[in-house]
Amino acid sequence: MNEDVLNTSLRKFLKTVGVTSQREIETAIRDAVAAGRIKGNEALKARMVLTIDTVGLSHTIDSTIELE
Repeated sequence: MNEDVLNTSLRKFLKTVGVTSQREIETAIRDAVAAGRIKGNEALKARMVLTIDTVGLSHTIDSTIELE
């Protein structure tokens, strides 16, 4: 295994996850506010699950997204 290749590949994957996840979350929240499903001042519980089946990885992160 080449550590440099692994590191570069992981960084690329995590950057993609971060950028696309932020975009999707922002869009979903704006749409929910516009549709009246939320007011826009809530604290939203969020969960991210990372899985890599081949190596038996399942990692869950629970957090809160504050809107105000």
